[in-house]
Amino acid sequence: MTEQLQRAKELYTRFLGHFLDMHKAGLLKEYKRFEIPREQEIEWLNEMALAYAEQLSIRDWDAITALDALSRNYQDSWIVEKVSSFASRNMMSADSLVRLIYAEKLVGIIGSHKQVISKELLFGACKVAVQILENVISQPMVIDPGHELKELSLKDKRALNSRAEQSLEQVKVLIN
Repeated sequence: MTEQLQRAKELYTRFLGHFLDMHKAGLLKEYKRFEIPREQEIEWLNEMALAYAEQLSIRDWDAITALDALSRNYQDSWIVEKVSSFASRNMMSADSLVRLIYAEKLVGIIGSHKQVISKELLFGACKVAVQILENVISQPMVIDPGHELKELSLKDKRALNSRAEQSLEQVKVLIN
């Protein structure tokens, strides 16, 4: 890989392909000078998505947050499949905050991919999100060490439930 292509990839991946963020950082002009074809950008987006999908964990929400951000630029049904599958298998053993964040991000990912996924996948992923959100609402609040309500601008269980209910409303909009 040439030095110029390496620099272009570094910029593109640092900002997850978001040109507005590159612009805000004053680096968009530099990136545009490299004249990277869209096919190359798609390849980089796919590489990033695959890497973040492999990093999904109930210990934190960095990978799911990155996948949500990537989904605004890159839509592929496998991302929805991977995230909803991971969430359905692992979220019930996570703390309340991780479950809320995963469900919120899953709803965001579904929304970004709505035009490229099948109805079956849409309904299946929404079902997973609803199950997690309803669990957040119905179960006592459990927070693992290292996670704090303040991180999410939450004060108590009521605020947690309110955020979960907002996401449930977004799911209703997605399936209608």
